[in-house]
Amino acid sequence: MKKLNAIRSDKIWGYELWIASTHPNGLQKEFQEDCQGDHPLLVKVIQANDTLSIQVHPDDALAVELEGEGNRGKTECWYVLDAAPDAKLVYGMKDDYPSEVLAKAITETKLEDYLEFVNVKKGDFVFIPAGTVHAIGAGLRLMEVQQSCDLTYRLYDWGRGREVHIEKGLKVIKSEEMIPVAPFGKDFECQYFRLEKIDVNGEWSYTCPNRPKPEGVELLYIISSEDLTACSEKDTISVSAEDILSVLPGETVKMTGKAEIMRIIAK
Repeated sequence: MKKLNAIRSDKIWGYELWIASTHPNGLQKEFQEDCQGDHPLLVKVIQANDTLSIQVHPDDALAVELEGEGNRGKTECWYVLDAAPDAKLVYGMKDDYPSEVLAKAITETKLEDYLEFVNVKKGDFVFIPAGTVHAIGAGLRLMEVQQSCDLTYRLYDWGRGREVHIEKGLKVIKSEEMIPVAPFGKDFECQYFRLEKIDVNGEWSYTCPNRPKPEGVELLYIISSEDLTACSEKDTISVSAEDILSVLPGETVKMTGKAEIMRIIAK
């Protein structure tokens, strides 16, 4: 069991904390040591003081086609840690539009007319499969679980002058039925990861399944806590909200106190 140290990346819209990463663009050596290789997931905390770009990520096949061998796609999800009263997300599009229609809308700065905007609040969960057009709005703090990938194609950036990737972005867009935004339940599972929310009130313990590394290393993200300690065979540490623990295959961890925890499992 190890408490990981975040890597901060400041942005024009706020900042990101890469809290569990073996990706070269934000490598945590202590996490890489636990995994003994490249963990398939990357976990972040995102603080959006302003709206992010309208963007889309490729799936596994298109990541290789467009960027070369060794690249993963980027399916991701968000758990809302905090939200301003009027906070919104871009979550997909209103219809399945031809690429030429979207290209014209981008050129004429009318893309907003084609997007779905949804209100979100603290505790909500949002699933973003690769190919989904999306954007995080201002006034949001999110915990993000994603494939370990740093490929983002910006379709539109609100006139901020950063590079956009219209041709590649339009190529990777998919129009699929969206899972409605709603408060997170007990668990969630997709092709790449499984999440399980655990409420601790007194004591909780579990043993990480003995699967091969690196995917067998699990993560425990602390959503909220009160007088929380974590114990393993070797260590006892105090943990707080937004800390994340790396747990080795076969290792037993015991939590004492009060907390909401998100267990993050790679598939």
